[in-house]
Amino acid sequence: MFDKLKKKFSDIFSGNRENGPKDSLTATRDSVAPQKEKTIRRDELESTIEETLLEADVSYDATEEIIEKLKANLGKLKRKIDYPAVEEELKSVVRDVIQHNNKDAVNLLTVEKKPFVILFLGINGTGKTTTIGKLAYYLKSNNKSVVLSASDTFRAGAIDQLNILAGNVGVEIIKHDFRSDPASVAFDAIEHAKARKMDYVLIDSAGRMQTNKNLLDEMKKIKRVAKPDMTILVLDAMIGQDVINQALTFSSEINYDSVIVTKLDTDAKGGSIISISAGIKKPILFVGIGQEMDDIIPFDVEWYLKKIFSS
Repeated sequence: MFDKLKKKFSDIFSGNRENGPKDSLTATRDSVAPQKEKTIRRDELESTIEETLLEADVSYDATEEIIEKLKANLGKLKRKIDYPAVEEELKSVVRDVIQHNNKDAVNLLTVEKKPFVILFLGINGTGKTTTIGKLAYYLKSNNKSVVLSASDTFRAGAIDQLNILAGNVGVEIIKHDFRSDPASVAFDAIEHAKARKMDYVLIDSAGRMQTNKNLLDEMKKIKRVAKPDMTILVLDAMIGQDVINQALTFSSEINYDSVIVTKLDTDAKGGSIISISAGIKKPILFVGIGQEMDDIIPFDVEWYLKKIFSS
């Protein structure tokens, strides 16, 4: 996970940027020679880190924000700066960028309203339906009662998939027939939860494509009927910088409150988290880190920093 970004940072901050392997004589000489303090020139700093971030799928705007903040933080230091100082300042800047946009993140385990209704949005293929199953597992593991609403009625496979997930996790599901009204399924799920004093209702929805007005209208209707307490957009870490375009398209049509980022276990580059946080300016609530039902964790910036920095 994030191997490429971590290696790039490791190479920069260890000073290991030489091309090609050293011969045995040079390697031996280096091993016995006195170790000098490793420094980096200020005029190399910007281009080196900027290139690294862009190659790791960090968006251009987010990269520029990080570089400007880093330059400001390093402004009072010498023309040559030691590597540990640069690394710590960069780590601090990335932390601040993400935490600034994650400051309003809600802890789902402490919400007081019952039932707490969550509507999920996302393009087909992002792992939205699987994520709903994972979040149901997470909530149930914390002694919460959950009912799922199979409101993606445009795909029979989506209903079947959510039904299987509900069975595997051991939570209830409300479903209607294929092509039935998605909003009515959500309404019934909410009424079911109210009658049984359940904690959460998790509503699936069709994988909206921006060219499909019917799906868009149906999702707007679900939101009007269900009046969700939270709307979550599910985003795929593997689609690179296009993730920002997806998020902005949703935002212009159906407002959402928070984000879940999936498939981080297959994301070697690692920059999507920074791009999403800086570009969308919505809290990242959870991240998907594997295929199993328990492979979902609340997002924590310190966890992320440990994944992309060696030290």
